[in-house]
Amino acid sequence: MSTQTENMNLDEEKQRAREQWGEDPCGAVYGREHEFGTREFFDEVERHRYTEYAPWMPEVMGFNGFAGARLLEVGCGMGTDLLQFARGGAKVTGVDLTPRSIQISRQHLDVYGASGDFAISDGENLPFADESFDVVYSNGVLHHTPGTAGAVREIHRVLRPGGQARVMLYHRGSFAYWSQVIVRYGILRGELLRGNTPAGIMSKYVEFNEGGGRPLVKAYSRREARQLFSMFRDVTIHVQQLTREEFYFLSRLIPESIFQTLRTTIGWNVIISAQR
Repeated sequence: MSTQTENMNLDEEKQRAREQWGEDPCGAVYGREHEFGTREFFDEVERHRYTEYAPWMPEVMGFNGFAGARLLEVGCGMGTDLLQFARGGAKVTGVDLTPRSIQISRQHLDVYGASGDFAISDGENLPFADESFDVVYSNGVLHHTPGTAGAVREIHRVLRPGGQARVMLYHRGSFAYWSQVIVRYGILRGELLRGNTPAGIMSKYVEFNEGGGRPLVKAYSRREARQLFSMFRDVTIHVQQLTREEFYFLSRLIPESIFQTLRTTIGWNVIISAQR
């Protein structure tokens, strides 16, 4: 494949992602009973995210741990997490590939009397000088960009020495990956036999939306995640995000202590904390 063709394919992947999240902002479905963009809408999105979906997130991601720090979020979406960092006292900047996401994030912070800087930007080419930030955060974004390793290098570049990166990627060792992507869709529905790849299956089913968006989706093992961040020091890997509903009728048979161990072993999110 020629370099020109490869570049065209990369551009197409990013355009599909832009169209996906422009038409279907991530998390918006949970506030659909309220008028989009109102305080009630954002309240409900936030309640679902941190109460039902991922109650572990405020502590693990450290929303209140960066007061006074210059914090960049790569792929800020609707600004839900960015607002939490702002409430915790961080000086926040959000970038996103999707113009609508920037518009929503700006509105989101404004609704709550918070402020931040924003830019439409590709995570692989951040528009900031070297060593501009104390913290760079990205949650569920970099596994959608073609050049994930390049985006990690950009995070390293814009962090000051001693600065922290906190990034979530999908976990290839997760129960969700093997039970849903490989077994349910790959084997039982014949996607693998038809020549579809696990990445293609995730694009088709994991990130499905009513608009028919099919963004690039990747998943990483703990080892691969650590390798991505090998230029950093003090790299720590955590696993989170597992719900009892994923076990269907077996859920009631799993003791809480065992479930908590499973959550931090075969959860859907691999979270990398790294110091530059």
